[in-house]
Amino acid sequence: MPDTRPTPDSRPATDRPTPDSRPATDRPTPDSRPATDRPASDSRPATDRPASDSRPATDRPASDSRPATDRPTSDSRPATGPSQLGATPGVLRIGNASGFYGDRFDALREMLTGGPLDVVTGDYLAELTMLILGRDRLKNPASGYARTFLRQLEEGLGLAHDRGVRIVANAGGLNPAGLASAVRELAERVGVPVRVAHVEGDDLLAGRDWGAGVLTANAYLGGAGIAHCLRAGADIVVTGRVTDAALVTGPAAAHFGWGPDDLDALAGAVVAGHVLECGTQATGGNYAFFREHDVRRPGFPLAELHADGSAVVTKHPGTGGTVDIGTVTAQLLYETGGARYAGPDVTARLDTVRLTTDGPDRVRISGVRGEAPPPALKVGLNRIGGWRNEIVFVLTGLDIEDKARLVREQIADALTAPEVTKAPDEVRWELARTDRPDAATEETASALLRLVVRDSDPEAVGRAVTGAAVELALGSYPGFHVTAPPGKGAPYGVFEAAYVPAADVPHTAVLPDGTRVPIPTPSHTKSLEPVPEPPLPDPLPAGPTRRAPLGLVAGARSGDKGGDANIGVWARTDEAWRWLAHELTVDRLRQLLPETVNLTVTRHALPRLRALNFTVEGLLGEGVAAQARFDPQAKALGEWLRARHADIPEVLL
Repeated sequence: MPDTRPTPDSRPATDRPTPDSRPATDRPTPDSRPATDRPASDSRPATDRPASDSRPATDRPASDSRPATDRPTSDSRPATGPSQLGATPGVLRIGNASGFYGDRFDALREMLTGGPLDVVTGDYLAELTMLILGRDRLKNPASGYARTFLRQLEEGLGLAHDRGVRIVANAGGLNPAGLASAVRELAERVGVPVRVAHVEGDDLLAGRDWGAGVLTANAYLGGAGIAHCLRAGADIVVTGRVTDAALVTGPAAAHFGWGPDDLDALAGAVVAGHVLECGTQATGGNYAFFREHDVRRPGFPLAELHADGSAVVTKHPGTGGTVDIGTVTAQLLYETGGARYAGPDVTARLDTVRLTTDGPDRVRISGVRGEAPPPALKVGLNRIGGWRNEIVFVLTGLDIEDKARLVREQIADALTAPEVTKAPDEVRWELARTDRPDAATEETASALLRLVVRDSDPEAVGRAVTGAAVELALGSYPGFHVTAPPGKGAPYGVFEAAYVPAADVPHTAVLPDGTRVPIPTPSHTKSLEPVPEPPLPDPLPAGPTRRAPLGLVAGARSGDKGGDANIGVWARTDEAWRWLAHELTVDRLRQLLPETVNLTVTRHALPRLRALNFTVEGLLGEGVAAQARFDPQAKALGEWLRARHADIPEVLL
């Protein structure tokens, strides 16, 4: 259907906040008046206008009609000094409007209209997203960026301009220069004067031998390039592969004038950025204790950052969901590991984080210590790993195990028949007993038998497999059917991590006027070392216990890191932490989650968060894109753990 969203100028006046609807201290100062109140020539004092407009006239929208003498150049502020992105002295309000490519489309509008904001960020990239963009680039070299971002900007540009809000997003993916150009074209079309910059240098695919089949090779850059673009007056900065937290460290460094040696401040911003990066996961989305809150439509989070790196995580007034110590803890544990959280800007010490309640829907983050970043940058590699096919057989009623055995034997016979040129290298079966005895509906009387095949040859997972399944339709178990018609198979991706010296990566800020500025690597680095095991609290005194689900006393959140999975588990009271810290050992985790028995499991204790973080190596095989597991991103692994029963002290129940 046609796009009926209003353009920036077509909204009714009642939909736009008036300039006097907020206290002066809460309003962004630059350009916050309605367009009808501003002289056409934009004759505001130079101090009220964004600093950089040194682009050639052909690159500026026609509406930017100020005389050249009235426009400060991109050099009007020192590149190393503060940029003053915020309206309130000493505070920088950064909000998130996207946690992944495909997140809630209207989030950008919500964040720009819901309350005071200085910078809005958008995180569009993940390991799987980079593979998708890599395949797009194979078809069209001019693509490779998140097109959703452009559609969001159709109205977001005008809203951000009216409110003086800067936009920073990693939607550039594999083609940040192409996205920056597309944003300029969009701005000219909708008549909004904006200065667009981009960050590049992360794409290391060319000129290196990464091995056969590699589609993308991107280094995880820090926030220094973003900071340089903002200091040069950019209204919008788009990047390729940066760390998720860089979308916050960059604006914070630009605003407060931080340098690479302001490690504690940068570490605080990294922690705040990690809380914001997944959007509504910080405000009640995917939250273990969701029943305690209204999370039907959680609002997106924002952080109020301060010059020392401390921050308050909150959300716009009146939006859904909740922000409390539990939701922030859950997101802090998500896809992290031990006490040292390494990044290109700084290594943040998660064992120093302090969380305190600062009011309703407000959690203060303080005390974060930082260390010099490691000397190498992580490079994410995505390649086509082979071809896969999947068929799900539905088994209904009686004799489920025998029905499953019959169809497995029939498929095995078909794949080893003389006429089959090549059987798949990998054949995996899994029976999910979703059936119930004496069920009231056919669906609840049925179990699912899942067949997954893989091979480097598409023919091996194609006709031979689908033909074998289809031909069983009238000659197999009673009630034979499948959930979907068998297909011909599809390619799957594999993610790997490599590391290169930071000095070998051409991190570059491309300013609004086209100037290319190389970003130097940090002068001080520090290789990662294990952190000594912290002291644990005294265990609870012995007492009566009750067999009950672990989730009654502990929350959890889990996720993927390449082929590994992480499970963060936290207690909500000191007493529960005293029990959890001693009960949930590596051996106990293996007992509760039998899939981990033969894998390397590492436990990290974070007493200040009353939390344990487990890394399970190899659980996800070759990564999410390989889809080797029922839950390929380990999103529900923590909920499985919470559902397992343990002998819990009655005093905690």
